[in-house]
Amino acid sequence: MSHVFTLPVASVPVVGIDQTFPVRRIYCVGRNYAEHAQEMGFTGREPPFFFAKPADAIVNVPPGETVTIPYPSQSSNVHHEIELVVAIGKAGSNIDEADAAQYVFGYAVGLDMTRRDLQLELRKAGRPWELGKAYDQSAPIGPIYPASQVGDLADARIWVDVNGEKRQDSTTSKLIWSVNETIAYLSRYFELQPGDLIYSGTPAGVGAVVPGDVMSGGVDGLGEIRVKVGPAAAQ
Repeated sequence: MSHVFTLPVASVPVVGIDQTFPVRRIYCVGRNYAEHAQEMGFTGREPPFFFAKPADAIVNVPPGETVTIPYPSQSSNVHHEIELVVAIGKAGSNIDEADAAQYVFGYAVGLDMTRRDLQLELRKAGRPWELGKAYDQSAPIGPIYPASQVGDLADARIWVDVNGEKRQDSTTSKLIWSVNETIAYLSRYFELQPGDLIYSGTPAGVGAVVPGDVMSGGVDGLGEIRVKVGPAAAQ
């Protein structure tokens, strides 16, 4: 039996091969750097928590190019959040932390763009964050580097500049929950599948961007992405 119409499959280019990585789900870890948690009004090593973005929030950012995304509607306070992205390549549930690396296909640089004003309003009301986090084109991402080609990312520099001014600058060693811990914890609640992406959290220094701003960010060993904020979408 055929479908009534065909939907496009979101995918991300993979460095070194002609095939792309099809995206199934996007999991995002909240407040996973201590200093960022503090700037958001929280302290301590709380259990990890997650929110999701739709697969079609993906915006591919080719190396050496600047990709423009629209300033989203219904917001006047949009923030950048630079992140190390983990691409899952093997299905698994209840994964042991010691085995977590076996499930990683590769890594990439991503931006978790956020309608901060909506997120904070929803959080205050005790409601889900989708309007603040899961909107169109809210997940720019660079190409995926296969894990076999990437060195140790446990202490990699992660940064983003806006118009040449440093905004976020930290290292992945400051993750509250490491990549392996995150995979193990998340797999208790969801069976991870090939095609899943995990945005692992953002360091301190998040801030607002406006139309015309250019964000340049990266993770050592994974290249750099450049994203320009375009005109505001229709309200």
